[in-house]
Amino acid sequence: MTRNRASAKAAGTRFETSIAGYLADQVDDRIERRARNGGKDRGDISGVRAPGGGRIVLECKDVARTNLAGWTAEAEIERGNDDAIAGFVVHKRVGTADPARQYVTGTVADLVALLTGQRPLGGKE
Repeated sequence: MTRNRASAKAAGTRFETSIAGYLADQVDDRIERRARNGGKDRGDISGVRAPGGGRIVLECKDVARTNLAGWTAEAEIERGNDDAIAGFVVHKRVGTADPARQYVTGTVADLVALLTGQRPLGGKE
């Protein structure tokens, strides 16, 4: 069965809801799937915070083809739109629907922000 636009959107919604629910159960019950924001997208999941309180953007992808460079660029734009300290991509792992077993990708700058609670200087491309 091939995907059309409607089935792709439905799969994306299910994936985002699954990830948000898992994070709400495991981390903080204020984490939820974010409503669409139009032109100033701020990621797919809201309420994710670093230990120091800084916001973290999560961009979810349930797609067949991997595009890490494009996805991390998108997460970086959304990080800026949300004035967050880090942005990560949560992407589908083929063969499992378990939200705990999905992949997370980000830059080293995002990792530093997560670990320290502050966005590091530099790192511009």
